[in-house]
Amino acid sequence: MKRCILFCAFICIASAKTAAQQTESKKINIVYGANLIKDEEQFPGATIFSKDDTRQLQFEHQGADLWCDVAIFYSEANTLKAVGNVRLQQGDSIEMNSGKLDYDGNSKIARAYEAVDLTDGQMTLTTDTLFFDREKQESFYKTGGKVIDSANVLTSIIGTYFMELKKVQFQKNVHIDNPEYTIDSEQLNYYRTTKNAYMYGPSTIIGEEYTIYCERGFYDTKIEQGYGVKNTKINYNNRIIEGDSVFFDKATSFASATNNIKVTDTVNNGVIKAHYAEVFKEKDSVFATKRAVAISLVQQDSLYIHGDTLMVTGKPEARVLRAFRNAKFYKTDMSGKCDSIHSAEATGITQLITNPVLWNLDNQMTGDSIHLISDLETEKMDSLRVINNAFITAFDTIGKKGYNQAKGKDLFGKFIENELKIVDLVKNTEVIYYMYNDENELVGIDKTICSKIRLELANSDIEDITFFVNPEGKIYPEADLPEENRKLKGFIWRGDERITSKSEIFDADDNNIILVKIRGIDEPVDIDTEEQERGGLPLAPNNAPKNNKATNTKRPKLKKVGGV
Repeated sequence: MKRCILFCAFICIASAKTAAQQTESKKINIVYGANLIKDEEQFPGATIFSKDDTRQLQFEHQGADLWCDVAIFYSEANTLKAVGNVRLQQGDSIEMNSGKLDYDGNSKIARAYEAVDLTDGQMTLTTDTLFFDREKQESFYKTGGKVIDSANVLTSIIGTYFMELKKVQFQKNVHIDNPEYTIDSEQLNYYRTTKNAYMYGPSTIIGEEYTIYCERGFYDTKIEQGYGVKNTKINYNNRIIEGDSVFFDKATSFASATNNIKVTDTVNNGVIKAHYAEVFKEKDSVFATKRAVAISLVQQDSLYIHGDTLMVTGKPEARVLRAFRNAKFYKTDMSGKCDSIHSAEATGITQLITNPVLWNLDNQMTGDSIHLISDLETEKMDSLRVINNAFITAFDTIGKKGYNQAKGKDLFGKFIENELKIVDLVKNTEVIYYMYNDENELVGIDKTICSKIRLELANSDIEDITFFVNPEGKIYPEADLPEENRKLKGFIWRGDERITSKSEIFDADDNNIILVKIRGIDEPVDIDTEEQERGGLPLAPNNAPKNNKATNTKRPKLKKVGGV
């Protein structure tokens, strides 16, 4: 029993001794104090020190040293008020200078004010009031401050410096000044080692040749490379690029976007929409795929061109649009499809290549290739050409039994006020035409061959037919012309393929595309950990450039998918 009491007493004494040692270790130590006075009326319980002619006052507390001209020291409360040429130094790197400083040894929190600057040898932070939490190794200001490092000058109303992470979190009126660009944001996290910036809230980056807006994004300030993943818009070389995720790289003059993309040509007023797109500034080109469509204005009507892949190349006055594989187009009075489309701004010629079919109102036109020509001055439709095996067909809407047909080697059409009015067929031409009187009674079926035929149209109906050079044919009564003789050789009706709305330019594969999940939009990402893990290498989003054979352009490979 006695042994137990003695053992407990020993434990109590040891615990008390440890507690006393811990309390003692928390005390602010006087390293050098001079000219000691007391002023109980103004500073009850305080000891007032002032420097002498040899050196400043010096205090020490748990790895930090403080120098000043005057100190009001409350030993019992373990607090200190320093005045005049105050310098707080922690370790070999952190140094803070100010006119005045209040320090609490219990919480290890310092409040510095009057011309404050804090530096770690690589960065300098200046403000009028700075709080320094030595326990958390964080410092913060809330009345405006500036950070200067080797690359940038950063200012904001509120700022927090996380010393271990070497990260500064800026809030309210954030501004970065760099000789090459400026950044304005509502909140921005800046990693001093990598010089990477992560933006939250409305943010704008303005470079010499580009402007980027986003509400969540990343920017490598060293190489001017970054991306946005919320409401992102890049104004780049007369093009505005928008999408769920947009990537930009100044060094390669490259930008790309993923999901719900819109690329606007601000010169030619054209728009490309898709779910993946790449923009090459030096080549003045755009590559787009995944439900890609190019939209342009033709005589107050929108023209929609679609293909599995779209490419736009060339300067504004000489732009060329190419739609590859499963190409289709639509406007209210005209539509068509083929394997590929080639449209040149300089010539005004749009070519439908390989197995093309064109519908102008109720008329179907086919041939080896079809060319649509615009007037370069008025930008109205001027004419069309069907080259080799030209065939024009229209369903007989009155009798609803057959098809009006005309064929020849080539077809030449003329538009007047954007409406197809004249069609000329040349070489080995043939016609089958259902003729009606004014009471819409069938008179007969005209079947004629000659060297050239002219069709004059009104509201897509044939109003007049003129035969040139020794026409041979006759008008057959309906009963005298068998069904098998009412179709010209090569007749194919493709009415079930006709595109009657802009939505029909897309097929089932286009409409069932599963969008790439953009990392960082729906779930938070631990950026602090990623910055440490990757050793300063920036991550790229899902739409980062990849080698693409269609563009024949080499681009850097990116190892990971990033987000903010």
